[in-house]
Amino acid sequence: MLYIIYQEDGPNSAALREQHKPAHFDYLDAHQDILVLGGAMLADDDVTRVGSVLIINVASREAAEEFSANEPLRQAGVFREVKITRMRRGQWNPAAAPKTPEGN
Repeated sequence: MLYIIYQEDGPNSAALREQHKPAHFDYLDAHQDILVLGGAMLADDDVTRVGSVLIINVASREAAEEFSANEPLRQAGVFREVKITRMRRGQWNPAAAPKTPEGN
């Protein structure tokens, strides 16, 4: 089952995000078997991180909640709000994805 984990950064969380970014990437690398897509949400300046979105494929809401609860940026208090929502896979077109991480 697919779940979207939508995480909005809290105020003044940039330093916390930077401090815990290596652990965050290690966590995602360790869970490549369930991570479908992940990326930072950007402000309109194309630089400032304002949150992140993860799409994972797990067997239950409980598994999605557990994955999210153990995510290092969440544990560090980077996010002011986290929403976890089940989704169905509709259209699937990876070829339309941007060629660079920043979406260019």
